[in-house]
Amino acid sequence: MPTLKTVVPLACLALLGVGPATASAQTAHLDARVRAFLADHQNQWRDMNVPAADGQTLYDLIIEHGFTRALEVGTSTGHSGIWIAWALSKTGGKLITIEIDEGRHREALANFEAAGLSEFIDARLANAHELVPALEGPFDFVFQDADKDWYARYFEFIYPKLAPAACYVAHNVSGPGARGQREFIAALEAKPDLTTEYTSGRRSGGMSVTCRAGER
Repeated sequence: MPTLKTVVPLACLALLGVGPATASAQTAHLDARVRAFLADHQNQWRDMNVPAADGQTLYDLIIEHGFTRALEVGTSTGHSGIWIAWALSKTGGKLITIEIDEGRHREALANFEAAGLSEFIDARLANAHELVPALEGPFDFVFQDADKDWYARYFEFIYPKLAPAACYVAHNVSGPGARGQREFIAALEAKPDLTTEYTSGRRSGGMSVTCRAGER
């Protein structure tokens, strides 16, 4: 596991003697670096990565709700993790992301570093079947994009660790009639405190966006 730096929310920077102008310049520098990285790699994402439109959706959800405690099941080579961590860099949060394949994990680490986002990411090389049940939580944002036949089981492990008003997003889920995801969708619909909407996507097959009732 890589050594990680402490993430300091922007609201606390004044306590460390970092003024608004400096903080704004640092944010602008990071934004420019991430945008440049994504532009340079826009046609290079393979290996089960999400399309950019879905990455933008993840980013927007985190920014809109101010999420800070994120979990990703299925790093691949890091495209979705970059979008998530970029948003978390603005909310003062951090992402735990899990990948079982060593080659993809190494490539993701290199991509996170090149994009300037490593300090916002705890990237773990592990079997999610074993690690997810062991994670403590709570999480206010979850992105699930691994082991489609394990979607329902991952959800049952993570659901008790969801914070109030958390959002749980799953990739390649088209809606209640989607083949192969009926067990997962049934699990979502069985929880009375959850509301689910579905996005459409030509390349992704859509996503389910499930949010928990409650106040942050």
